[in-house]
Amino acid sequence: MRGLRDHLIARISEGGPITLADYMASCLMHPEHGYYATRDPFGASGDFITAPEISQMFGELIGLCLAQCWLDQGAPDAFALAEAGPGRGTLMADILRATKGVPGFHDAAELHLIETSPTLRDIQSKVIARPDITFHERADALPEMPLFLVANEFFDALPIRQFERDGGGWRERLIGLKEGQLAFGLGGPTALPQLAHRLDDTKPGDLVETCAPAEAGIKAIGARIHAHGGAALVIDYGDWRSLGDTFQALEGHAAADPLANPGNADLTAHVDFEALAKAASPAAHTRLTPQGVFLERLGITQRAQALARNLDGEALENHIAAHRRLTDPAEMATLFKVLGLFPKSASPPPGLET
Repeated sequence: MRGLRDHLIARISEGGPITLADYMASCLMHPEHGYYATRDPFGASGDFITAPEISQMFGELIGLCLAQCWLDQGAPDAFALAEAGPGRGTLMADILRATKGVPGFHDAAELHLIETSPTLRDIQSKVIARPDITFHERADALPEMPLFLVANEFFDALPIRQFERDGGGWRERLIGLKEGQLAFGLGGPTALPQLAHRLDDTKPGDLVETCAPAEAGIKAIGARIHAHGGAALVIDYGDWRSLGDTFQALEGHAAADPLANPGNADLTAHVDFEALAKAASPAAHTRLTPQGVFLERLGITQRAQALARNLDGEALENHIAAHRRLTDPAEMATLFKVLGLFPKSASPPPGLET
């Protein structure tokens, strides 16, 4: 049976170079060979570890933040508690545990998960262990009701396209073949109205990334929050505006050549938070905030100290290391950012400001 590399080479040989978005989509979600479609990539045995896998404190604080948003908006008696890209289900399990003591919250919550991988859906169902999970392929399938959602390291895995500035226009970075192997190249010059505003802050040779699936997803989320109330927390690595090549591969917890082993490495790119905020309108958005600042405002150090009182030895050392990894500027604290969405008539989520 041919592997994904052979499929891609045959496809390009027949139809010509493909966009980076097409390549990413195939590598991540091909039904037979896709990275997410065929395995559990999380944890020490996978290729990367996300914040919820590092410490329970992350999910606890996220859960209490969303619960406070629910209370601040009048505690609606039915709402969608949702996660986009739930990984192994650890974050949602921690959210549910932390909010168990919030009167009425669980009774009002309908659980919705945006997940395309059958493998991960099975794992999430077992970890979360609730019979009422509704799975969705896309954000626009979420119900029309108040929505309280978290997306942690979700948007960075959605397929991007890359465009290199060429005078007053752009040339798309494509993937073709060189001596029979996958290789990057550039398409012909073209004018792109959607990037007209980037002619003011780029110069020839600069590279800009776009992500249509991310903008479509956040548009659906923002529309529900605007119409029905709720809040969303988007946590990812990236910055306010895209500039430069951030496309990368991770295999075995180490950086890898993104074209070397298609289907067997995680492919991501930095999130353009400005594009997300614009697409989420008319929902209001917060100022982009470093993850470490957000977690400190929510009280992670106090929570860490409380948990530490019951630990000693190696367990205490691991706990201290986990707190440091989430909040130290040399670790995840400044690389990861948080963007909040909320109705214009409501207050921003705790830990964030406008």
